[in-house]
Amino acid sequence: MDKIRLLLTIFPVILLGLIPKVAAQGGENPEGRLEIIQADRLLGGRGFDRLKDNVILKHQQSLIYCDSAHFYGQENLAKLFGNVRIVDQEDPITVTSRYAEYDGNTLLAKLRNNVVFKNKETTLYTDYLNYNRETAEANYFNFGKVVDSTNVLTSEKGLYETQQERITFTENVVLENPDYILKSNILVYLTIPKTAETEGITNVTSTEGNKLNAKKGSFYDTENKLFRFYEGDVETETSVVYGETLFYDELNQYYEARENVSIYNKEREIEIFGQEGNYWEETQYSKVYGNALVRKYFEQDTLFMIADTLISQDSELPEERFLLAFPDMRMIKSELAGRSDSMVYRYADSTIYLFNDPVMWNNKSQITADSIHILIANQTIEKAFLRSNSFAVTKDTVSNFNQIKGRKMTGYFLDGDMTKLDVEGNGESLYFALENDSTIRGINKLLCGRIIMHFQDNQVSKISHTIKPEASFTPPHMIKEDETELKGFSWRIDERPTRAMIDDWRTPRIRERNPFNFFDQPNVKLPYPENDELQITTDNPT
Repeated sequence: MDKIRLLLTIFPVILLGLIPKVAAQGGENPEGRLEIIQADRLLGGRGFDRLKDNVILKHQQSLIYCDSAHFYGQENLAKLFGNVRIVDQEDPITVTSRYAEYDGNTLLAKLRNNVVFKNKETTLYTDYLNYNRETAEANYFNFGKVVDSTNVLTSEKGLYETQQERITFTENVVLENPDYILKSNILVYLTIPKTAETEGITNVTSTEGNKLNAKKGSFYDTENKLFRFYEGDVETETSVVYGETLFYDELNQYYEARENVSIYNKEREIEIFGQEGNYWEETQYSKVYGNALVRKYFEQDTLFMIADTLISQDSELPEERFLLAFPDMRMIKSELAGRSDSMVYRYADSTIYLFNDPVMWNNKSQITADSIHILIANQTIEKAFLRSNSFAVTKDTVSNFNQIKGRKMTGYFLDGDMTKLDVEGNGESLYFALENDSTIRGINKLLCGRIIMHFQDNQVSKISHTIKPEASFTPPHMIKEDETELKGFSWRIDERPTRAMIDDWRTPRIRERNPFNFFDQPNVKLPYPENDELQITTDNPT
């Protein structure tokens, strides 16, 4: 009976001793101390208290929930187990995990296994997260995934600065949305405007198969579909656009490039280079300016053309396709060379139109007129049409100038050499008769309404004429200097463009062939070892 009375006396004292231990944490609390708000059971331990079932802790403005906890009151530390949830009552941040350690002194929460970090519309998933509430930074390692209303981003490591709404992803970064997949090694993502900025090599593929690449980083507005690439290119089914700075507006299908620009049309095998360029993909219209250069690739050779500005229009309809170059256009193709103030190339009839003081050279021949049209067939010049003030000059083997002029001319070519020249209207010709291609026999002059001159090996071989010809022959000893030229003669060989001149005007930057691309790399993820595995490795080193 006395023992029972003793127990009844002691039991209330024990209860009074326990109740202050749990409740006192919720009373007056020094700044920064962890508080115990609730626990179904409180068990003592070595240096800590064991809280079990429906555990609620509080630290400053955050509530911490879990199934059980080890509470280190003196160290101001808690280890949390099962259904861990940290809710910030002032900021819209909630974190959940299976395990966590929370340090009330440093405000650092170490969360492990099935971690979900939610801030407004942005959710971060990982297994290893350190969340510093003092700096408002969440740092994950060994893979994490961020999801918002537009994008899914993954990487090996990441730093989420919640106050700046900024996430820095590093190592094997992948950004996915319904339109694009982007890969890089460094990406900074702003969660409010949903923009991504990368450093270094960046590769993007679209659902339509377009490829966007950058060597020195990029900027991507994922909401408005705006891209900016540095040393970048965009490749579509029909074209490749490059620039050291490249802007792409997907919604308007518009490109804008700066410095060392190139636009390549795959189907037409034509490439345009310049300092700045604009390209409208839907209409296939491009404008490149600033020491612009065109390369039209043929099977056997290449047509080079330079001017300050180049405009190209492509279309499924041949009659709508053209290339325009101005001012001071110069061009070369094999032995063919030319210059004029402006040029138009029409794909429908494969004709080059030269305007404003045009001059063409072919081997040892020169032609001039108010306007010249050149017909290209089988990748070589076939005909040349000269209109108004037409003048043709051919240099013979002893450097004499055979000349022919008229109102209009048609030149015929074979394998790049002139074979016939048909002059219509006010025809005049002057050519030197040679013996054994070395000795002058005299000068033949002819005035006729129509003259047809035939050439062989770039020399006059035969002349046909109609409509009341007036012919004269002057032997060598009677030739006067002013009789060696027709009125209007001018040998302008110094103006003839050369490949050296083309290269001096613009030498396109040599780009790396088969550069590194993240999409070519194997998709392998090495999981972070579990704690048990690390312990086994430590205990049993090999």
